[in-house]
Amino acid sequence: MTRAERARHLSPVPSAGAASTGLDALPCPVAVVVGAGGVLGAAHVGVGYALEQRGFVPDMIIGTSVGALNGAIAAAHPDRAAPWLDHVWTQLRRREVYPLGYLSSRASVFTDRGLRRLIARAELPARIEELAVPFTAVAMDLGTGAPALLDRGDLESALLASAAIPGMLPPVERAGRTLVDGGVIAYVPVLAALEAGAASVVVVSTGPESVVPRPIARRLRAGAVAARAGTLLLRHQIERDLHEVSRHVPTVVLPTGIETWPAPWDFGHSQRLISTAARSAGRFLDGLRIDGPGLYRLDSPLPSAAGVGGASFSSVVEAGL
Repeated sequence: MTRAERARHLSPVPSAGAASTGLDALPCPVAVVVGAGGVLGAAHVGVGYALEQRGFVPDMIIGTSVGALNGAIAAAHPDRAAPWLDHVWTQLRRREVYPLGYLSSRASVFTDRGLRRLIARAELPARIEELAVPFTAVAMDLGTGAPALLDRGDLESALLASAAIPGMLPPVERAGRTLVDGGVIAYVPVLAALEAGAASVVVVSTGPESVVPRPIARRLRAGAVAARAGTLLLRHQIERDLHEVSRHVPTVVLPTGIETWPAPWDFGHSQRLISTAARSAGRFLDGLRIDGPGLYRLDSPLPSAAGVGGASFSSVVEAGL
């Protein structure tokens, strides 16, 4: 299915009752928070289609890692963000992000030249302040472990910092700090939205908050043990942050409808991820009702038929971004 066909058909546009979706009931300013997830970032695009076709435009966008890249493109092109991102993701290949044969330095396995080319193709402004929608990229200060909220200054370096997977992509020096991937400390940066003054939050994520932990296999390998521990650590972090923010403001977590993920380096499933996420998020939005602060999300387990095959979510956690 082409981008134009997806835009017309995947998420039905509601008629006169747009307010029935619940989006109009969200108090302003509304922040869209775009989480990390590597190749899973394609699902962000599908959610974007569902939001755009319901006439939703956020007051601010906050993203971390791949969510910062997607969020910046959405902030630059708010009236047509989903088609822009669709084009980027359906053309993206592994060698563009992780170019084999180009070892960077002792600080990282790969250079960031692929990401720089990707950012250049997105037709973004030079500075964060020039984006059409207020935007914050979240990185982590490698020296202190504190979050770095990048809401002004050079846009390219902010995006590179937010997506600098420790050990994989080079850290970024910015304003006297050494910055790395924001997903390490804020996989879904909802706390940053609260700090920015959001009165409600819409979460666009593909993190472990949307995945029911699988039973532990009888025969565990070292890699599986480490991956599961990492998944549970992220899940705890995300759940803690979501519940903290939802105590103060309405917090909507949009489902993607995807349970099984491609391998971290496999960008070949983008079209299916986009389509599945658009349908799932659209159905959820059409039934959404907002009644004050709280956590609004789909809590029931997702059917296995929604998967795309390939690796489990744990393998994606290992890849970062």
